[in-house]
Amino acid sequence: MGFEPSRSAGNTAVRLIVTVAVVAGALVLLNPVSVISAGERGVKTTFGKPDDQVYGPGIHFKVPLAQRMHVMDVRIQKGEGEGNAASRDLQSVHTRIAINYHLDPGRVVDVFRNIGPTTEVAAERIIVPAVQEAVKAITARFTAEELITRRTEVRNEIGELLKEKMGRHGLVLDEFAIVDFAFSRAFSEAIEAKVRAEQEKLKAERDLLRIEVEAKQKVTSARAEAEALALQRQQITSDLLALRRVENEREAIRKWDGKLPNVTSGAVPFINVDGKN
Repeated sequence: MGFEPSRSAGNTAVRLIVTVAVVAGALVLLNPVSVISAGERGVKTTFGKPDDQVYGPGIHFKVPLAQRMHVMDVRIQKGEGEGNAASRDLQSVHTRIAINYHLDPGRVVDVFRNIGPTTEVAAERIIVPAVQEAVKAITARFTAEELITRRTEVRNEIGELLKEKMGRHGLVLDEFAIVDFAFSRAFSEAIEAKVRAEQEKLKAERDLLRIEVEAKQKVTSARAEAEALALQRQQITSDLLALRRVENEREAIRKWDGKLPNVTSGAVPFINVDGKN
């Protein structure tokens, strides 16, 4: 009789522990709580039917077995693709591109309904075909040479068309870049030859300009030298004439006998320095 209360208390404790364990196990198995992390959005389905509400980061409750929370990644994703197209002048062009994109957080329910629950499905069903279609459509507007010389314009037009096509399905294009344009071997060699010819032409024009400048400099230098020489000759001639006049005057002085002439033409008489009439 003295041990019966202890047995009853022990049985109660055991039943409590078992009950807690069963409830905990049921909660783990049924998982009535969903956690949405930063960079994610949730789409809740009830017996497979998605709700219209978009669930943001945090803890959200759901009815076990009846409801399920699907997590959609809305962070920026990276993708690359390549494909063949034809230019306006019917040159074969192999294009390789790279893009950054993400799901529009406000349209994850539409994406879940129409495309699928993961970004991989969106990339396979929407992005890859959209990229190929946009590249082909824009590439056909330009010649092969223009695809090189107007690369920025080509990239912008492809990006705008791709952004429009992706936006219809709830996808946002963040960055778009053309990694490479590859042409046929024959066309690439022709382009290289043309570029080389243009470079040689520019070099020849620069050489011709240099020769013309040097020739003009030589003409200018020769003209300056000729003018300097002429000026020098003129100076020499003037100095020589002056020197001759001085020599003539000196010669006249040496030959003068010291007598002045008695008379001269004109109205003014000479003075007779001898004092004779």
